[in-house]
Amino acid sequence: MTIKPLGKRILAKKLEPEERKTPGGIVLPDNVKSEKVVRAKVLALGTDEKFPVKVGDEILVGSYSGTEIEQGEDKLLLVKDSDVLAIVEE
Repeated sequence: MTIKPLGKRILAKKLEPEERKTPGGIVLPDNVKSEKVVRAKVLALGTDEKFPVKVGDEILVGSYSGTEIEQGEDKLLLVKDSDVLAIVEE
């Protein structure tokens, strides 16, 4: 199945956060983590002409932004371009 976003929407794959540990070495479970942003990799862009990102960029979006889609084991996000908070550069 191929998903092609329309308009000013971006399809991105959620990147799993690394395990978080306390200073004592205890691994925190997912329900304790308070992630305010989600890191994702851009897979496809909508049909609009101008986007602030390109395919392959890593972006940050709000944790409650967009619509989550599951495709197999992948968790995808369909977000508006205005929901993108930042581009991650390394």
